[in-house]
Amino acid sequence: MPNLLIIEDDAAFCQMLQKFLTRHGYEVETSFTAPDAKEKFGKTDFDLILTDLRLPDYDGIQLLTDIKEVSPKTQVIVMTGYAEVGTAVNAMKKGAFDYISKPFTPDEIVMILDNALKVEVSMAQTIPTEGEGAKKDPKQNDSKPASSVGRTNTIVKGVSEASKKLEDYIKLVAPTDMSVLITGESGTGKEVTAKAIHDNSKRKDFNFIAVDCGAIPKELATSEFFGHIKGSFTGAVEDKIGNFEAANKGTLFLDEVGNLSYENQIQLLRALQERKIKRVGSTKEIDVDVRIITATNEDLTEAVEKGTFREDLFHRLNEFSIQIPSLEERFEDLMLFAENFLNKANASLDKNVDGFSSEVWEAFQQYHWPGNLRELQNVVKRAVLLTTGDEVQMEALPREVLQPQEKTTTIENFSKSEFEKDRIIKALKKTNFNKSKAAKLLQVTRKTLYNKINHYNLDL
Repeated sequence: MPNLLIIEDDAAFCQMLQKFLTRHGYEVETSFTAPDAKEKFGKTDFDLILTDLRLPDYDGIQLLTDIKEVSPKTQVIVMTGYAEVGTAVNAMKKGAFDYISKPFTPDEIVMILDNALKVEVSMAQTIPTEGEGAKKDPKQNDSKPASSVGRTNTIVKGVSEASKKLEDYIKLVAPTDMSVLITGESGTGKEVTAKAIHDNSKRKDFNFIAVDCGAIPKELATSEFFGHIKGSFTGAVEDKIGNFEAANKGTLFLDEVGNLSYENQIQLLRALQERKIKRVGSTKEIDVDVRIITATNEDLTEAVEKGTFREDLFHRLNEFSIQIPSLEERFEDLMLFAENFLNKANASLDKNVDGFSSEVWEAFQQYHWPGNLRELQNVVKRAVLLTTGDEVQMEALPREVLQPQEKTTTIENFSKSEFEKDRIIKALKKTNFNKSKAAKLLQVTRKTLYNKINHYNLDL
C-alpha cells in the first residue's frame, strides 16, 4: 500500500481528501502546517507527497526544495489555484512530478497519483520544452537532409480540457499505423503535434521527415517526393533520394497538403496505395514503408466538393483526424506556453530572463492572440531580446499586444444557449474570473453577466 502525505492548511478539505484516497488504497497522513510536514517527511520515507503551493506559514517552492533534499525519490504533486500556473511551472523545474489546479475532480487526482507511482523519479523532473536538445538516437541517420528533417519540438503538457483531449488523441492514435489528418488555425502547432505522434509510435527510432507542400513548385514536387537519378532532367547533376525514401520505416509529415496540384495528388495516392515509388528517370520500383501524417488549415471537405482535391486521396489521408485547438480555446495554458517559449528564447539568444512582470502577464491575458502559438512565441522571443533585466517588462511588448483591438465577435444571439454559455466561460477564464473585465470583453453589462451566470448555474 503506497504511503502518502497531504500538506494542506484547509483542514476540512484535507480530511475529505484523506478519506477519499484511503478508500482508494492509499495509506494517508496529513499536515496542516509546514513545520509539522517537515517533521513527518523527515522521519518517514513517503512514496508520494501532495502539497498546496500556497501555505500561510511557509513558501511552497521552498517546501518542495526541502522535500527533495531529504527524500529525492519521493514524487511530489503540487496543488495550485488557476492564477498560480506560473508558480506551478517553477515547481516542475524544481522537481515536482506534476501539478493539479483547484478545483479538481476525485478521478483527476487519483489518475495523477497513480501515474506518479509508475514513473521513475529520474524521468519526471521537468517538462520538456521546445528547442531543448534531445539525446541523439544512435539509430538515426546522420545524412538526413536538414531541409527535410522535422524540428525536435516537444508538445507542452497543458491543463485545459482542450489540451488534455489533444493529448488523449495523440496517445490513442500514435501506436497505430493509421494515417492522421491534422487540422487547425495557422500557428496552432500542427507540426509539433505530428512529431509527438511520431515520438510515441513504434516508428520513433526512424526518421521524421517534414515537408511544406505549399513551398514546393509543382514542377519539382515529383522529384522532392520520390527522388531522381542523375541526368533525368536539366539540373539533375547527381542522384537524389526523395522524401518517401528518406522517411522509410518512419513518418512522412506533409504540411499544407491542400496546396498540392491535382497531378501531384494522383502521384501521392498511387504511392500510398502501392507502397512503391520510382525515382524520376528510373524504371526501378522501390518498396517504401512510411506512415503518413498530413496537416492543413483549409477545409478539405469543401475542396473535395469543389473538385480541387481528390476524394479518394482525402479518405486515404483521413483515417483519423485531429483538430488542434486555438490558443483561445486553451487559455488556461497561456502561462505554460509563455514559460516554454521564454526558456527557448533564453537558449537561442544566450539570455537569462527569469520571467514576466505582472503587468506583462495581464497584457497577455487581455490579448486575443489571433496568430496562436506562433505569435506568442515571436512576441516572447522579441521581448527577451529587448529585456535587459531579470523580467520582461511592458516596454518590451509590441504595440498590438499593448493596445489590443476589441474583438468583433460578441454575444449577439442569446437564444443559442450553448454558444452563449461557452463564450461566458471562455471570457471568465481569459480574465482570471474577473467579472468586470469579462463583461467588458463580452460587451455586456456586469449585471447582465451576473444574471447569465446565475441562469446557467455556472460553478465558479
